[in-house]
Order: sequence, then C-alpha cells, then structure tokens
Amino acid sequence: MFQFPAKLKTLSYVLIAIGVVAMVYGFLSGGGHEAADHGHGHENRPWASLLINNFFFLGISLGALFFLAVQYAANVGWSAGILRLLEGVSGFLPFAGIIMIVIVLAGMFHMNHLYHWTAEGIMDPESDYFDSIIYGKKAYLNEPFFIIRTLVYVLGWVWAMATLRKLSLRGDQSSDLAWYKKSITVSAIFLVFFAITSSTAAWDWIMSIDTHWFSTLFGWYVFAGIFVSALTTTALIAIYLKNNGYLEWLNNSHIHDLGKFMFAFSIFWTYLWFSQFMLIWYSNIPEEVTYYMPRFGEFKGLFITMLVMNFLFPLLILMSRDSKRNFGFLATIGVVLIMGHWLNVYIMVTPGTVGLDYSIGFTEIGVFLGFLGGFILVVFSRLAKAPLRITNHPMNKESEYFHI
Repeated sequence: MFQFPAKLKTLSYVLIAIGVVAMVYGFLSGGGHEAADHGHGHENRPWASLLINNFFFLGISLGALFFLAVQYAANVGWSAGILRLLEGVSGFLPFAGIIMIVIVLAGMFHMNHLYHWTAEGIMDPESDYFDSIIYGKKAYLNEPFFIIRTLVYVLGWVWAMATLRKLSLRGDQSSDLAWYKKSITVSAIFLVFFAITSSTAAWDWIMSIDTHWFSTLFGWYVFAGIFVSALTTTALIAIYLKNNGYLEWLNNSHIHDLGKFMFAFSIFWTYLWFSQFMLIWYSNIPEEVTYYMPRFGEFKGLFITMLVMNFLFPLLILMSRDSKRNFGFLATIGVVLIMGHWLNVYIMVTPGTVGLDYSIGFTEIGVFLGFLGGFILVVFSRLAKAPLRITNHPMNKESEYFHI
C-alpha cells in the first residue's frame, strides 16, 4: 500500500494556502465584480485565473478518466498496472466540477463578466447594447440552458468516475470477474457520453468567451490538449512512485508506452493547432481572423512560446526510443508540457476576458499553485486508500510480462 508522505502532504497544504491568498489578493486588487461589468479587464483577472486553472486541472482529470475507460472498453492488457493511477488522477473531477459550476453560476448571475454574451441588453433588440450576431445564437447561448448543460456534464463525468472506482475496488475483494464486465459496460456508455460532452463543454466554457467566433475543430483541439496533459501527469506520477520504491510490476516498456502516447498526441495537438490557425489566417475572413488578431498581436510572444513548448520540445526530445525510457528525460519534458498546455488554456481564455490588462503575475501563478496543491492532496490521498494495482484484474500477468 502506498503511504502518502508527510512532507508531500504538508507541501500540498502550503500550496493551497498560497492559492487562497492569491485569489483574495486578486479580488482585492481588482476592485470587485461591479467594475468588471463595465468591461474592465483588470477586474476580471481573478475570475479568469480561476477559470483557467480550474479548467486545466479538470481537463487533466477528465482526460485520465477517458484513458481509463478506453482501457476497459478495448480490453487492454499492458496498462493493468497503471489503472489505479488513472483512478487517482480522475478523482479530482468532483472538486473541479463544483468549482466550474460556481464559475458558471457567477457568470449567469452577473457576479463576473467572463462571458460577454450574458451582458444585460446584449440580446434585447431595443437596447443600445444589442448585438445581432450574439442574438442569433440565443437558442443555444442562454442562461438556463447553459447552467443545465454544465450540470449534465459534471454529473455525468462524476458518475462514471465514481462507478468505475467502486467496481475496481470490488476487484480487490473478489476473483469473480463480474466487476470487470460491468466496468466494460460503464466505460462504453461513458465514452459515448464523453464524445459529445467533451466538445460541447469546450464550446460552452471556453469558445463562448469569444462569442462572435467559432471553429468546428475547437472541441478536438481542446480534447488533444487535455489528453496530452492527462497522459503527462500520469507518467510523472508513475515515475515518482517508481523512484520511491512502488509499482515494482512496472517496467521500462510501460513507461515507454506512456512516452509514446505523450509524443503521438503532442503531434496530434500540433496538427489540430495548425489546421485551425493556418486555414483561418490564410483565408483572412474578417469574422474568423478576429480571434487570432490579439493572439498573434499583443499575445504573440506567449503564443509562439506555447507552440514551442507543446510541439518542438516533445518532437526533439521524445522522438527516440531511448528518451522515452529515460526517467529524467521524460520527467523534464513532462514538466515542460504541463507548463505549455497551461499556457495554451491561458491564451484561449485571457484575450476575451482580460484583454490588454493581462499579465502572468502573483494571482495567476498563485492560483495555479493552489490548484496544484489541491490536486496533489486529492490524487495522492486517493492512491493511499487502495492497493496501487487492482488485485484480481484479469490482465495482471499479461501486464507484468509486457515488453516492447
């Protein structure tokens, strides 16, 4: 059984405290939500930071749950020894889900101004603030439907996470494979649900910030980012546990496979980034390029840095077989990818919420550290509550002898 180290637990509490202080500082320095309603980006910074960091860590947990469900639905053998790691990472979903609901409710009741389409009068033809483009989307973008969709997403994901966890714990108690067969069924149901909601949630929570703009690739683009982040987080946790004497059944081939997934989906993410950006930029249609004008203008430095971190680093470092088996190389590129994909979320959210008042300061970094502390506390507490490998998983032997 894994024992949650006291020093790591203390570190998590310290990081959470930093996050709380950073949020309080952000709200006090921002002047509250009243000024934000008048379009002042500086006052939106604490809310934007909360959305950025919560969506990022929610995405990691959701990506891990997706990968867990794929292992069951595809009857995969090699990964039997890391399923509990995926369960641990996905365990942050309820906490991130609750915070997401709070952010959405605050936006719908005008406590923040993250979503421009919720502004008073913007869908009223009699108002001076009327926007005909946003008005044309009111069948989908309206407060009640938005809240309902958010609740459906969170409840559906948490149900799948909790059910798969409950079933896997039965695998520690009984050699009867009924739990495994039910896990396959639950995973298949979840994957269909995920295929729809992962895209619609990205449209709702991120793409609707820039209400005039839309992209048919956006759901896939966001999925690629959260999946790379989830794979990277899982690999980092596996390396940490392996280096501390746990996961004795994991060999270099398992780590190699995680490295291959990280590399492959980094390239997939880049393909989607290129497809979305270059076609819009080349066609130069005013309604479409407005999204990229600030990102390739005021945010150009961060935009290019993000691309280098998420594409060039994994391309150059993870291409060879040996680098995927080197814990040091994999951990280093893992940290770079986590930072790069956090920056990707930052760039998706900030131009439409904070605008030219943006900066990466104490509020943004502090809130990230707070979420990191909460994530560590939840994930490692969850790992300590059950064996690190499902005792009666039918693929345990196959996983032990896995070699590539």
